[in-house]
Amino acid sequence: MKTIKFILTGAFSICVLLASCTQPKSDANSEKKEVQKDTLQGTIEDVLTKEEQAALTPDEVIQSFKEGNQRFINNDLTARNHSEQVRKSTYAQFPKAIVLSCVDSRIPVEDVLDRGIGDIFVARVAGNFINEDILGSMEFACKVSGSKLIMVLGHEHCGAIKAAVDDVKLGNITPMLTNIRPVVEAIDYKGDRSSGNDEFVQMACEQNVIAAINDIRKESPILNVMETNGEIKIIGGVYDMDTGKIEFMD
Repeated sequence: MKTIKFILTGAFSICVLLASCTQPKSDANSEKKEVQKDTLQGTIEDVLTKEEQAALTPDEVIQSFKEGNQRFINNDLTARNHSEQVRKSTYAQFPKAIVLSCVDSRIPVEDVLDRGIGDIFVARVAGNFINEDILGSMEFACKVSGSKLIMVLGHEHCGAIKAAVDDVKLGNITPMLTNIRPVVEAIDYKGDRSSGNDEFVQMACEQNVIAAINDIRKESPILNVMETNGEIKIIGGVYDMDTGKIEFMD
């Protein structure tokens, strides 16, 4: 009898112990799921609608870019549910701007401006210069799709700029650099005009951005008129490779 009582008591103790061990785990899982659910809800950001795009001004877009870049610098990028944004933008897009950037892998345009899916058009070419195809893309972005801003984004230590400075001859790079080389040659500078001179390379980078802006206005009557009418703005910027900061050239 004592043996049976001992066995029953032991079995009861084991059940209590198992219950005490499993209960907190269950609560922890529930809490974790709840946190994940809350976090997921917080990351869903609606893509821009046609009405929201139309209500924007170019200056508001510029300000949002400046604020986004500051978040990037602070390592405080907006958390986004990209899967949800993909689904919401499947059949339409109403980006607020188009950005022309260099192909350099160290400048992920959407990240440095803290933008999500459906927010901006991005055109990329080594040395961020203007040609007919890019102008057509910009006209599509602004005249057809309603974007309010064109931004030409150059960057420090640009390989294409350095190649143009040194007048590199190599395959298809040579004809590509003819789009940048005239900018380099036009710079009034008495010092070392080689890629080893960071000061001169930086000057060439900034002048190349300005030249691209001037080319947009000169080569696209459509965009020129839109800017004159205040429908869009055309600006430049130079990305600092050391800090992640964009110096806006409004």
